Amino acid sequence: MNLLLRLVFVLIFSAIWSNVAAQDKLTIAAASDLRFALEDILRDFKAEYAQDLTGLSVQVIYGSSGKISNQIRQGAPFDVFFSADRHFTQELFRGNFTTDAGTVYAHGRLVLWSPKHDMRGVALTELTADKYLKIAIAQPLHAPYGERARQSLVSAGVWSQLEHKLVYGENIAQTAQLAQSGAADVAIIALSLVKNRRLTSDTAAHYQLLDVSTHQPLLQSYALTKRGAEKLPAQLLVRHMASGKTRQVLAQYGFELPGPTHQVAE
Repeated sequence: MNLLLRLVFVLIFSAIWSNVAAQDKLTIAAASDLRFALEDILRDFKAEYAQDLTGLSVQVIYGSSGKISNQIRQGAPFDVFFSADRHFTQELFRGNFTTDAGTVYAHGRLVLWSPKHDMRGVALTELTADKYLKIAIAQPLHAPYGERARQSLVSAGVWSQLEHKLVYGENIAQTAQLAQSGAADVAIIALSLVKNRRLTSDTAAHYQLLDVSTHQPLLQSYALTKRGAEKLPAQLLVRHMASGKTRQVLAQYGFELPGPTHQVAE
């Protein structure tokens, strides 16, 4: 009997400990355009809730919104999902994977950028020039910034002329790396990536904003997964996203802010 009681005690204690440990870890999946902005947001978040979240461990997985969405459908243990396109949070909600259809927190912007060419004043039609041998965009099939880049090139009437020059990144951060490494002469990437402090001031200036009328809007949204809805750190992060500090960080990285954060209409 004593052995049985001890076994029951161990099982109960293990269950309690697992629940406590889960509350001490926050797992975030985010579109790669947030790679630098989210670091600053999480720094402020941890400082604001330092007393409530003692010992909190935060893990961030970056990738393309489409691939992350598929991973959530397959049971990936993410608590909060930051998508570069509200379409994916809407679809996850319809599939009962998130608590709501998402909250739009920013409008993303696309830029022409190169570490070796000054792209200021350069039009998309000029990418047909011989000096631009390779042009990097994110994979349109699962990366919202890549799909909007494709739309802009189609709108400019140069998609068919440039297809042979295109190289594809799996996500928007990898697309920027293609240009940084020299594998591409120019890239169409997120403004937020060229606004980060890791680029030299000269390189960071080498961009040209794309006209938003040439592509569908990049309405970026976040949502709690069903798993994250039960976790205090995830709930607090969502609350923090509506704060003035967060909006200030997003603006610094070139995101256009909507009015007061609003949930996506279904």
